[in-house]
Amino acid sequence: MGEKVVAGQFDLSDRQRYREKLQRCLTGLERLLAEKRFDRPKNLMGLEIELNLVGTDGMPKMLNAQVLERIASRDFQTELAMFNLEVNIAPHRLGGRVFDRLAEEIRTSLAYADRKAGEVDAGIAMIGILPTLDRDDLVSSNLSAVDRYALLNEQIVAARGEDFTLDIEGVERLTCTSKSIAPEAACTSVQLHLQVTPDRFAAVWNAAQAVTAAQIAVGANAPFLFGRELWRESRPPLFQQSTDTRPPELQAQGVRPRTWFGERWVTSAYDLFEENRRYFPALLPICDDEDPLEVLDAGGVPSLSELVLHNGTVYRWNRPVYDIADGVPHLRVENRVLPAGPTVTDVIANAAFYYGVVRALAEEPRPLWHRLPFEAAAANFEAACRHGIDARFEWPRRGRLGGTTEVDAAVLVRDELLPLAEAGLDAWGVEPADRDFYLGVIEERCRRRVNGASWQAATFHRALEAGLSREAALAATTRRYVELMREGDPVHLWPVGLPEPATTG
Repeated sequence: MGEKVVAGQFDLSDRQRYREKLQRCLTGLERLLAEKRFDRPKNLMGLEIELNLVGTDGMPKMLNAQVLERIASRDFQTELAMFNLEVNIAPHRLGGRVFDRLAEEIRTSLAYADRKAGEVDAGIAMIGILPTLDRDDLVSSNLSAVDRYALLNEQIVAARGEDFTLDIEGVERLTCTSKSIAPEAACTSVQLHLQVTPDRFAAVWNAAQAVTAAQIAVGANAPFLFGRELWRESRPPLFQQSTDTRPPELQAQGVRPRTWFGERWVTSAYDLFEENRRYFPALLPICDDEDPLEVLDAGGVPSLSELVLHNGTVYRWNRPVYDIADGVPHLRVENRVLPAGPTVTDVIANAAFYYGVVRALAEEPRPLWHRLPFEAAAANFEAACRHGIDARFEWPRRGRLGGTTEVDAAVLVRDELLPLAEAGLDAWGVEPADRDFYLGVIEERCRRRVNGASWQAATFHRALEAGLSREAALAATTRRYVELMREGDPVHLWPVGLPEPATTG
């Protein structure tokens, strides 16, 4: 959804024209794939981090326009709500000391943004969901003043035809309604991009889907929403429900939600774009004048802008991306499952684990997805979101026995997936010092059974035990989190609880 979208009304013929154009784009993509027109592998990875703006009291600050004006850098952009920002890190080649370089670059960017936010009495918080957010913060009047957000909100609301219902049952239960998609803005993530060739796309996407559950188990960082303790990673159910164009009757019919895990392993990038066209009505039926097939006939590279725009309104946890750089088309897998934070070291450790394990799994002679039912991968993902580091997964047995068995997520990551990640990073040519340091962070989380979510929940309960009210405990937890985030030690080293004797709030 990064493109400029001009707000306006759509009439009935727009949708028909868009559907036809989308089909021509798909045919164009099919030809590009058949004619092998895509860029050669460059081992390029990229990264986006969504951020929250908070005051010294730990409460959200609706000031992104003022902060962005002060930052004055193209690397920083608006996100959905006025308390959100996004930082884009330029693509890096995987190899050498790439992770240390990335960490340094992100630290510098965030410190600068934090300093500029300080000029309006705000600061940066890198967290999955800000614990102090209230329902009144997540209303359409707090959406960023950007045409595409207003238009997207309008179209999703119109498609649904009634209020959105949030109903998430975890440690506690949250039920409420919303008149807009604004609650989606509570979700702040880290997105990991990997450029891949068409021949490798299916293996990389399937591998990424298979390990989303493990990513969440070790990386969960969003246990609270609207004052309730829910799932260890509450972003996925919140995102699905806050963008759900389906009224209850369509849900009962089994119509697919726009935020979804998927339903099958794929054999090509084309499968995913074709699913988008087949299952999801256009939300933004905006057509340009390009005829992609005429462009191809003339030897050019089509922008496929309708396909790209439509793809941006289907919210997959691993999204296929078609893009053009220097006149040459390429494909990417965008991994969108991880929450932001807790620290730069944690974010880079999560990235190292992902890039390593996906590389190793994509090259295995007996692919994991031939041994793991897709339904099991989806169930593992939900288990990880609910239970975090304490989740249990269905996973293929080792050796020749075949079949699947139930495993503890932390044990699986430590004993099976970390060695794969190590081999994968070696294959990328990552320096052993980088590899060992960042994978060591994941290993320690597994050993201590700690992630951002478990720290937040434990600290919140300590604050309650010290006599704070729920609201005061959530605010104190948030302030302590931001303090430790700035200090920079990875979350498995964070002391649980508040630093000084708490006073009743």
